[in-house]
Amino acid sequence: MNIGIIGLGYVGLPLARLFATKYATTGFDINSDRIQQLNTGFDKTGELETVTLNAVLKKEQSKEFGLFCTAEPDDLADSDIYIITVPTPIDENNNPDLSPLINASQLVSKYLKKGDVVIYESTVYPGVTEEICIPILEKETGLVYNKDFYAGYSPERINPGDKTHTVDKIRKVTSGSTPEIATKVDELYASVITAGTYKAASIKVAEAAKVIENSQRDINIAFVNELAKIFNLLDIDTNAVLEAAGTKWNFLPFKPGLVGGHCIGVDPYYLAQKAKQVGYHPEIILAGRKLNDSMGPYVASQVVKLMAQKDIKLKNSRILVLGITFKENCPDVRNTRVIDIITDLKEYGAEVSVYDPLADPELVKKEYGFELLNNLEAKKFEAVVLAVAHFQFEQIDFDSLKAENAVVYDVKGFLKNGVDGRL
Repeated sequence: MNIGIIGLGYVGLPLARLFATKYATTGFDINSDRIQQLNTGFDKTGELETVTLNAVLKKEQSKEFGLFCTAEPDDLADSDIYIITVPTPIDENNNPDLSPLINASQLVSKYLKKGDVVIYESTVYPGVTEEICIPILEKETGLVYNKDFYAGYSPERINPGDKTHTVDKIRKVTSGSTPEIATKVDELYASVITAGTYKAASIKVAEAAKVIENSQRDINIAFVNELAKIFNLLDIDTNAVLEAAGTKWNFLPFKPGLVGGHCIGVDPYYLAQKAKQVGYHPEIILAGRKLNDSMGPYVASQVVKLMAQKDIKLKNSRILVLGITFKENCPDVRNTRVIDIITDLKEYGAEVSVYDPLADPELVKKEYGFELLNNLEAKKFEAVVLAVAHFQFEQIDFDSLKAENAVVYDVKGFLKNGVDGRL
């Protein structure tokens, strides 16, 4: 069995590495620089250590188990199983952007042959696999679905930056286009996923299960974010309230914060899009999204309020934001909502500096148009905003960063002392 994986990002690379421990695996990515880095054993996402990656890397394609990384599409030609793990983002109007998925399907169609199976892992709304992707494969190849080739859907369950819940330790949902293929797909994943698998009733069920996982988390976070706003007005410590409530066995342990990234901050829009297509306006889902998207500006307003209370002049004040990635201990800056804090503070007239030891400075410059600080030496600020709880920030002496009159705002509830405000 030859496995071809399209997309070697946060999802595709760990999955390719895992399959490569037992199967001949070809990992394809359109980014040639990414491929060059991987072939040296370096993963800039930080998901795989060099020793782990090098243990499966192959310099040449062969039928032996191992991972061959390539930017040449023709290297996928001998694959029997194609697994598509490309991003599914949203556009500037929060509508699903399926172009990476469509492009990947068109790519696979160049090499698809009788008996092959195409498995999608990208997060989509129910119906995308069979209503959008499969017709592309049929049109481009002339092959007949469920007669000449087959499909499966196994939603990705990667938690970027998490070294405990790695891909093999998270139970995997699987599905297939026929009962026989569903079993084949399930057995394939079960052969490498130590946590086990769950065979869903259909591809649409598996698609729906994935999209509601993150929608549920989004709604729960929106609830505690709203609580944070309320308790702030009541002058009550939100974290203290959540700790007290958490003593009940069935209280859900969610924390307030910014909701970005390529999953929780995106997936609800996919479900909402499908709901609208069938004539239903999803009130709770969109309300949760609206509230979570408001948290960046809310944090900025709270920082400004604290500065005013200390008679700190806002215009031309120096404000430091610690962290630009969408979550702690992860270099991913896609759809980070920290940018909302930065943008609003700049609109207030402040001079905002950003420091993040994990983020790629070139990517931040390209995506958001500003340069990261190289270090924090000999710099003083009128306000310090801890936006992301990287473990490296535990070592920072915050007093050394503060001007004579300054405020510290903790978005993540990360700091124990010396804080003027937090969510």
